[in-house]
Amino acid sequence: MTDQAAVSDEGINQSFGYKQELRRALRLFSLYAVAFSIISITTGLFANYGFGLAHLGAAMIWLWPVASVGQLLVALVVAELGTRIPLAGYSYQWGARLVNTTYGWFTGFVGLSYLAVGAAGINFVVVAPLIASIINLDPNNPTVNLVITIVIFAVVLTINIISIALASRINNVAVFTEIIGMVGFGLILFVLWAIHPNHSITFLGDTGGVHGSDILVALPYAALMGIFTIVGFELAADLGEEAVAARVTVPKAVIWSVASSAILGMVALIGFTIAIPDLAKITASSVPLVDIVGYWMGDIAKLIFSLIVVFSIFALDVIGLAATGRLIFSFARDNIIPFSSALKKVNPQTQTPIRALATASALGLVFVTWGYISALTGKGNSQFLLLITATATLPFVVYFLTVLAYVTRRHRMDKLPEAFDLGIWAKPVMYAALAWTVIALAALMIPKDFWGADVIVVIVLVVAAAWYFAALRGRLARGEAGVEKLTA
Repeated sequence: MTDQAAVSDEGINQSFGYKQELRRALRLFSLYAVAFSIISITTGLFANYGFGLAHLGAAMIWLWPVASVGQLLVALVVAELGTRIPLAGYSYQWGARLVNTTYGWFTGFVGLSYLAVGAAGINFVVVAPLIASIINLDPNNPTVNLVITIVIFAVVLTINIISIALASRINNVAVFTEIIGMVGFGLILFVLWAIHPNHSITFLGDTGGVHGSDILVALPYAALMGIFTIVGFELAADLGEEAVAARVTVPKAVIWSVASSAILGMVALIGFTIAIPDLAKITASSVPLVDIVGYWMGDIAKLIFSLIVVFSIFALDVIGLAATGRLIFSFARDNIIPFSSALKKVNPQTQTPIRALATASALGLVFVTWGYISALTGKGNSQFLLLITATATLPFVVYFLTVLAYVTRRHRMDKLPEAFDLGIWAKPVMYAALAWTVIALAALMIPKDFWGADVIVVIVLVVAAAWYFAALRGRLARGEAGVEKLTA
């Protein structure tokens, strides 16, 4: 990392019309850890493995490479875009700078909704019950899960208020727990199966009794695990204002995180899947990966694996809140949301946007409350599918809108010396990435069982439109908000 690259950071914000208020403390490995932890193969596999098995048996793992290739295409576009616009507020800033603030508002609001819903869903529906089981409480008690979730949110907020450096240290450790927790256990399970095989290697092609044209019907459901998991890598760019040599490190972090997650995730999937002792029983389990570990390695290994899962998801929470807070801060800095004058403040001691972070945490708790009420009324199972599926669909809306804008505007952007550039591959990569986002959205929105998540997407867009027509459009027309105000 050259001194010239580091010095160039000082002029990035100024070139876009902003002051440098956030502390630049994240180097390449920390940015990579951010993107890797947000992807979190541990979280994605733990939350969706049984769902994939239920729809396409062991063969569902072969849809992981498909999602990996598609998301790598998107990551290449994001890497180049993040090099050119390395600002807090990623999706909002990209849409606003490429098209206009209105486009950026809708893109950014969808991204905000994805982050808020995701934090609520994964903590209340997955992490809290797992922690309750570990400490011998009732994992089916909604109130117990609510209390645990609130504690998690409070700790995560405190860490983020203290400093982004502390948050990044937790994520640096999480890189290794992700590898140990998923890949390490997966490799051990593969070895144990090889020593005492209970079925042949062809088991990895077992479709769980699904045959013929029914396989095509099952594909979108089975693909959910990969599509749900390999997302969020763009949030490394959301922390671009706190990165050292951002225009060099951000694209590397994005690409490396997707490539490594794809490879390591596939290794883990093969290890866990080949070690399935009984397909029907594991498919029916609420914690299939834990039960596979327990069958081969015993209760102590189950506990260790569960603790690693909890820590990995906790690390995701920490950096997820950091990214959500920066997105709200970016909105407020351009005066496009309510209470912008308060939410754009950065604490001079910690150099963190404390009010934006607290707002992000409160927003997540709103969705937690929704999940709690649903659980009390006996709709907990549908709530799980609704939240998990919605957090798969929403980021792909952001990807589609972002890639679409970049396809139409890339030719207007200057090349930057020493920065990542797609060169002659730009057009084929961009158009392939755009096609992939359309395919993924079709898989996530067309099947009838996913229509509940479609309703969430519609509600998100309606809320964004309501605020736009009620207040934002007037602010923009008067020149009081948006990037146009800054660059005019």
